[in-house]
Amino acid sequence: MKIAIIGAGAAGMMAAAIAAQRLAGAGSDSQVIVLEKNRKAGVKILMSGGTRCNLTHDCGPEGIMEAFGRGGAFLRQALATLSPRDVVALFHSLGVATQIEATGKIFPASNRALDVRDALQGYAERSGAEIRLGCGVRAVRPAPDTGRFQVVLDDETLDFDAVILTVGGKSWPGCGTIGEGYAWMRELGHTVITPRPALVPLVGGEEWMHGLSGLTLDDVEASVWSVPPEGQKRPKKPALTRRGGFLFTHFGFSGPTAMDVSGVITAADSPAQTRLTLDLAPDYSADQIERWFEDQRREGGGRKTLAATHRWFPKRLAEAVGEVTGTADCTLAELPRAKAKALVDSIKNLTLPVSGTRGFDKAEVTAGGVSLKEVDPRTMQSRLIPGLFIAGEILDLDGWIGGYNFQSAFSTGYLAGEHAARHVSEAACPT
Repeated sequence: MKIAIIGAGAAGMMAAAIAAQRLAGAGSDSQVIVLEKNRKAGVKILMSGGTRCNLTHDCGPEGIMEAFGRGGAFLRQALATLSPRDVVALFHSLGVATQIEATGKIFPASNRALDVRDALQGYAERSGAEIRLGCGVRAVRPAPDTGRFQVVLDDETLDFDAVILTVGGKSWPGCGTIGEGYAWMRELGHTVITPRPALVPLVGGEEWMHGLSGLTLDDVEASVWSVPPEGQKRPKKPALTRRGGFLFTHFGFSGPTAMDVSGVITAADSPAQTRLTLDLAPDYSADQIERWFEDQRREGGGRKTLAATHRWFPKRLAEAVGEVTGTADCTLAELPRAKAKALVDSIKNLTLPVSGTRGFDKAEVTAGGVSLKEVDPRTMQSRLIPGLFIAGEILDLDGWIGGYNFQSAFSTGYLAGEHAARHVSEAACPT
C-alpha cells in the first residue's frame, strides 16, 4: 500500500508522520512518500514570522475557528483532533520549546524557524515516511478501473493507493507555491474558488499619509466597510474589524490589522467597493473625546490644539492631521466647532484610501482555493473522489495573522494523514 503526499510543508509533513505511524501501527507493509519539488522541505516554514515561525496561537479551538470567519466551522473536527494545545505539546515532545508573546502568538523559544522545520521533518522521517526532495509533480489522475492514482513526475509515473494534496496556494511564490494544485483539482472535477492574496500589505493612501512612512501605531482598530451602489443604504456595521498594530509605509499600509482585513478588500470586485477606516482611540467613544476637548478648552484655552492632540496621536501623525484639518496653529479657544468635529473624526474614523495590494508576492496566505463543500471535514477526503485527501492552504481557508494558518495546516494535515491510512488499510483488508 502506498500513499503519496504532494508538498513537504506544514500540512504535508504532519500528514506524512501521522499516516506512517497509523500504517505501522496496523502492521501493514506500506509506503508513505512525500514528493517535494524544492531542494529542501518546509521552505515556507523557514520564511514565516520573519524566520521565527509563529506556530500557533494561545487560544482554544473556538478562537482558531473565529479567525477563519465563515470557513471556521469546517475546522471543528480537525481542531478537535489536534488543538493548539496539542500542537505545542507535540513540538515540546520533539525538543522545540515554545514561548507565548503578549499578543497570544506562540513561537519557538529559540526564535528559529529552522528548529520547527527540522523537528517536523525529523518527525515525519522517524515515523517511517520517505521525503523525496527535488521531485516535481506534473499531474495527478485516477488510474483507470483500479481505484488507485497515478502521480506524474518529470521522468516517471508512480501508482498510489491514496493521495494527500498539500501543495499550498499562490502566496510567496518564491517558496515554490505557484498554484499548480488548482489546475490538478479542476481536472479532477473539483470547484476552485478564485484564489486571491490575503494577509497582504495594502497599497494606497493620500500624499500626506505617505510622509508618515515607518510610523507604527501600537493599538488601533482597522475596519473595512462595504460601499453600496448609489442609492442603497450604507451598512450599519463593518465587514470586519481587527484591533492591534498598524504601519504606514511608503506604498500604503501594513502591520497586523491592515493585513488581517486585507482579505475582505481582495474579496471585493474592486477596492473601490470597500472603505478602510482607522480608530486611533478604540477605548474611547467620539462623545468622550469631544467632551475631553471641551474640558481642555475650559481649563486652558490658550494651549495649542496640536499639543493637546498628542494624547491621541503620535507626534508625526498629530502634526500631519493638524495640517490636514487646519487645526495645527490654532489654540483650543480658537478651535471652531466644525474643525473640532473634524479632529475627533480623524481620531475615531480616519479614512484611508486603498487602491490595491502588494499581490501574491507579498501575501502570507492565499484566500480562495478548493471549495469546502467538496471536502469532508471529518476526514479531509474529497467528496468526489475516494482516496483523494486535501489539506492546508490549497483549501478555501484563510485566517488572521498570528499562527492561525499554521494551526489549520497542522490540524487538517493530521486528519488527512490519519484517514488516508485508514482508507488504504480498509481497501487492503475489506470486511
